[in-house]
Amino acid sequence: MKKPQRLVPSALLAAVLVAGAAVAAPSAAAGTVPARPASAGVPSADDAQQLALPEPTGPFPVGMAPVHLVDEERADPWRPEEHRELMVSLWYPAVPQGEPAPYTTEPVSAAIIEASGFPVAPDLLTTVRTHSYDRARALPGKRPLVVLSPGAGLSRESLTALAEELASRGYVVAGVDHTYEAQGVEFPDGRVAGCLLCELPSSRELGAQVTRGRALDISFVLDELTHGRTWRHGPTIDARHIGVAGHSLGGSTAAALLVDDPRVDAGVNLDGTFQVDFPESGEDDAFLMLGKGNHHLGGDEGDAPNWADNLARLDGPKLWLQLRYANHGSFTDQMLFLEQLGLPVSGTVGGARGVEVTTAYVGAFLDRHLKGKDTPLLDGPSAAYPEIVFWG
Repeated sequence: MKKPQRLVPSALLAAVLVAGAAVAAPSAAAGTVPARPASAGVPSADDAQQLALPEPTGPFPVGMAPVHLVDEERADPWRPEEHRELMVSLWYPAVPQGEPAPYTTEPVSAAIIEASGFPVAPDLLTTVRTHSYDRARALPGKRPLVVLSPGAGLSRESLTALAEELASRGYVVAGVDHTYEAQGVEFPDGRVAGCLLCELPSSRELGAQVTRGRALDISFVLDELTHGRTWRHGPTIDARHIGVAGHSLGGSTAAALLVDDPRVDAGVNLDGTFQVDFPESGEDDAFLMLGKGNHHLGGDEGDAPNWADNLARLDGPKLWLQLRYANHGSFTDQMLFLEQLGLPVSGTVGGARGVEVTTAYVGAFLDRHLKGKDTPLLDGPSAAYPEIVFWG
């Protein structure tokens, strides 16, 4: 197996490099990351162009609520003296009442901006306009569950556009922050955990270790969410229909969950190297691989055999799609924001278009395999999405 791609891209760093902006090296934040005020000469969030997520296309209004979970049975893999503690965002069909849900908190925004070296105010990400209602009452009905796992160094908000789209289609979506593996994770008491993973050199062994740890995180989240409503007005989950999707290292985690947790029926890998390979045979659940061109054509990461070999090992419904002209950030909110800030993103599919294509195909895949819907979009090339190439 060839050497996998670098595990730990800082939040926004890869996207900024593609855009041609000058950035500083990521800081080695580890323990507590305080919010910092805007520097002199740097535009404040109030002065910046309004950042906004695309409006979801589904029929349901969306609610969002943060959930704090502590696994009393498991030590934290990064700090064994602590119990494993996670923050989760839930998006779900909701009564459209209340204030707009925040994209992220000030300390998390500051940690992300500081790590990227992006020349904007540290609170910029708190100004992103979402399409969710903060802690809104859930609409009645049982909903399939989709868990989202972000890339290394990224927080759960990096997949908000995808989460809102899926929730508008009738899913409960749980975005998981893997503590000490993101630039910032803020807990209800104000503590902010930094990125211990980001301090380590990348290796195949580390990738496998972190993937397995993340899989345990998500299995614990499934335990907690499928026991019943997480709060009085929260959504009701149909535990018979569960999917896991992830970007980058989160995509590797989705693959591991498909093998390790029998509750998971469908998985999605968004441009992630497989840090843990599928078994040689026997895995018959549905799996989607959606990535940029180098997975087929080869490239700096040299991981083309990684994707081809793992696809061949799957016995169930499987699909490998290439999003032409994409880069690693095209499957998240990152490129969208750079585009809205007016930074040139040459040679890519574009931020808004990347999100549009990603949500369309991930939504169609999950609709087919979790809801049993007829989704012709998955049957072959579409004139509506000429950037998509079918490989398998």
